Amino acid sequence: MAYQTFRQEYLQMPVVTRAYTTACVITTLAVQLNLVSPFQLYFNPILILKRYQIWRVLTTFLFFGTVGFNFFFNIIFTYRYCRMLEEGSFRGQTADFVMMFIFGGCCMVFFAFFIHLLFLGQAFTIMLVYVWSRRNPYTRMNFFGLMNFQAPYLPWVLLGFSVLLGNPVWVDLMGMAVGHLYYYIEDVLPQILGGFRVLNTPQFMKLLFDPHMDEPDYTHVADERPGGYNWRGGLDEIQQQQDQQQAANQQPPPPQ
Repeated sequence: MAYQTFRQEYLQMPVVTRAYTTACVITTLAVQLNLVSPFQLYFNPILILKRYQIWRVLTTFLFFGTVGFNFFFNIIFTYRYCRMLEEGSFRGQTADFVMMFIFGGCCMVFFAFFIHLLFLGQAFTIMLVYVWSRRNPYTRMNFFGLMNFQAPYLPWVLLGFSVLLGNPVWVDLMGMAVGHLYYYIEDVLPQILGGFRVLNTPQFMKLLFDPHMDEPDYTHVADERPGGYNWRGGLDEIQQQQDQQQAANQQPPPPQ
């Protein structure tokens, strides 16, 4: 029974969230079982450029440390805010969500060439949290029952908590910087007078992740529209039908 519940919940996760969190858990378990060494996963520019160990560009985002409090804390936040983004502001826009992953990952890899960081998974989590918090500025948050604040302060609260745990401050600051950069070029810059979009999702990604969005005869069903069914439009239609019926009843009968 428990297995079926877990399986059902797992399959209901949106595709990007499911793929990323699964990859993180599998990578961590592989290290825990001594199937893989962390030395094979960490970000090393010399090994990447000179020995062509390209996989390190990806694995640096998948390892959160050995199984313990730090791992569970990061994986829970990764799952929670990745899923809320994918089911919220990126609902029906999986290709754009993947594009955000690519943009964030490329920026962090670029910064990692100048900042000595071995693993970037925690920074990536902070980026997800930052983007979600800026797109939900009026949401009230509660951190372990200790303090109440609005969503935009959440990344700073996590930064303080991370420092208390002894983690390097540069990890969270990098995630916040990349998250703010994405938020600015996607949500702020296009709204400025004469602004434009910097990130344009390639057509092949839209065909791969959102094929139905490009079909000319495709129409959204009610559940696919952000916010659900258009109740206001339905009430207006009912009211119009009632007015027509009332007008018909008030017409005088034809002369005999």
